[in-house]
Amino acid sequence: MSLKFLAEADRPREKFLQKGKNSLTDSELLAIIMGSGNREESVLELARKILASVNNNWHQLSLLSVKDLMKFKGIGEAKAISIITALEIGRRRAGQDIQERSVIGNSHDAYSILKNQLADLRTEAFWAIFLNNSNKVIHTSQLTQGGISQSIVDVRVLFRTAIEHFSTGVIIAHNHPSGSLKPSKEDINITQKIKEAGKVLSIQLLDHIIITQHSYFSFSDAGLL
Repeated sequence: MSLKFLAEADRPREKFLQKGKNSLTDSELLAIIMGSGNREESVLELARKILASVNNNWHQLSLLSVKDLMKFKGIGEAKAISIITALEIGRRRAGQDIQERSVIGNSHDAYSILKNQLADLRTEAFWAIFLNNSNKVIHTSQLTQGGISQSIVDVRVLFRTAIEHFSTGVIIAHNHPSGSLKPSKEDINITQKIKEAGKVLSIQLLDHIIITQHSYFSFSDAGLL
């Protein structure tokens, strides 16, 4: 059934204007992003089908690629890109909101800053948080991205960035797309290498955090620093 046959109050765009954005269901929000359905399904029906395929979970939907979305009839490349773009905007907004908490007091504070950058990635990436003497965040940056072997950070790049921002402390983090929270031998080795290099420059490695989609592991909390 086409949207034009629905009551005006039930059309997502009209509902948005009349009742506000908070009145919209997840499927109505997705329907607005997509704009249209296919010959057999209205845009709302198609939105419900797509969300049902990921258990109505936005985080799971964000893992789908353009090709994954194009498997649904009525989703072409342009619509798939629109969906992924909207989810990416949401991820970046969440990251900006979190970074307003500029003082890091524990591992969970650091995790909260970086989880939106790392939790949903399918390949490993390496990030760092740079802090001053008061544990206030000066700068955050991605240092590497790619496959498992490519995600190992160049220690020189890490400390060059720290020096450029007059940082006295650094927290490093990377993700495990496999979902495992257990540090690998490479994780342990690079942690020790960065810790020792930091001593020479009087820049303390405060923590190394491994992030998965649902949780994290802290080297500091585990007594491995």
